[in-house]
Amino acid sequence: MRMNEVTYTDAVPVDGYGPGFFRVGGQVVEGNILLSEKGVEPWGGYADAERLLALVGRVDVLFVGTGADVAHIPVALRDQLEAAGLGVESMTSPAACRTYNVLLSEGRRIAAALLAV
Repeated sequence: MRMNEVTYTDAVPVDGYGPGFFRVGGQVVEGNILLSEKGVEPWGGYADAERLLALVGRVDVLFVGTGADVAHIPVALRDQLEAAGLGVESMTSPAACRTYNVLLSEGRRIAAALLAV
């Protein structure tokens, strides 16, 4: 099996997560976070739609991590994001972290809004 080193350009990968925190680029960040090409920033959860709408035109797909359990994001939020032209995929936060890292390594235009587990 051939192993290749993964390169992450300027964006920062998720190194790990645990109860109430994420480790991003070697730094521990508490609470909910938004990851994009600008790095990591706090995210206010589903009520913080403005921060997600600011991603329009910068990313093609937004992964929404719903915490430890699979859940639907609020319909009004999904409709608002999709009407603005942002693709939205919801999954558990651990799955969103893994998917974000894989697509980030491929150089894709992505972001992840993650609720802490």
